[in-house]
Amino acid sequence: MSDRYDIVCMGRSSIDLYSNDPGAPFVDIGSFGAFVGGCPTNVAVGTRRLGLRSASLTAVGDDPVGDFVLEFLRREGVETCFVPRKPGRRTSAVLLGIEPPDRFPLVFYRDNCADLALTTEDVNAVPFDRTRALLLTGTGLSGEPSRTATLYAAEKARAIGPRVILDVDYRADQWPDVRTFGVNVRRLLGLVDLAIGTEEELKAAALDDAVVHIRESAVSSPEVSGDLQCAIDVFLSCGLEAVVVKRGAAGATVHAADGSVHRSDGFRVDVQNVLGAGDAFASGFIAGWLDEKPWADCARLGNACGAIVVTRQGCANFMPTRDEVARLLGDPAEGAQ
Repeated sequence: MSDRYDIVCMGRSSIDLYSNDPGAPFVDIGSFGAFVGGCPTNVAVGTRRLGLRSASLTAVGDDPVGDFVLEFLRREGVETCFVPRKPGRRTSAVLLGIEPPDRFPLVFYRDNCADLALTTEDVNAVPFDRTRALLLTGTGLSGEPSRTATLYAAEKARAIGPRVILDVDYRADQWPDVRTFGVNVRRLLGLVDLAIGTEEELKAAALDDAVVHIRESAVSSPEVSGDLQCAIDVFLSCGLEAVVVKRGAAGATVHAADGSVHRSDGFRVDVQNVLGAGDAFASGFIAGWLDEKPWADCARLGNACGAIVVTRQGCANFMPTRDEVARLLGDPAEGAQ
């Protein structure tokens, strides 16, 4: 693979065990399918399938599960040379039940997980001077030494040139409380160019009873609730280009630094599994953003990627290709390499 990268995705990776019995309660699941997941790992694969040169900055244990994750990424063409093994740590795992349309019980196994052992030295292995964008996640801040490594990566990117994307990625069971999550995310925002999250994630990151100054010049948008608008204003007051609100079936809204709001509706599809849809959305949005498409077009591309993934069983293994997205959009130009 080229020594130049469109995006480096830093943080979580895991083996994902998804129910092979859609509709069955968790206690009645007969078997699981084994796939690969973790927000930044999904985005590395998703952007690669859309034609970007992507690299993964995660960590795996010195175990067969780590072999499983790395082999999949190599087959996908994602650069893995920045992925260290962490002796004494375990590669993360996730179990998921599939009970559409609205029940997807999820269990994380992240005690002593390898990706939270990423260090500043691991970050120093990445050629930021040959990288266009860096994706970070909120979960990467949930433990040391990963927290410091994540902040360090953002500082290096800001100094050297890659644009920094934050996927808010709030997983409540990975934090002692929401205030701790918010404090840590807000430490990072001054180094971020673009943030992507759901309404709940943005509020969790920005709002707190000890909070945060909200710029006095903020003008509320009629499209969002007061609390959400306050959260968006907190993010934008830190100098971001835009905040992207993922709305699931309702599509997405982009709130730009100039005060403009750009909306893109979702697609009507039959839902099998919602997990991974947000990462597919991020993959499409980032691909459009790096291609300097208008905000609404970036969101539409992201919505198409998310709509395809929710019709499938899992996350990284089921990310759409550029041609699949082009067919859904009815736009042959989107399939061009």
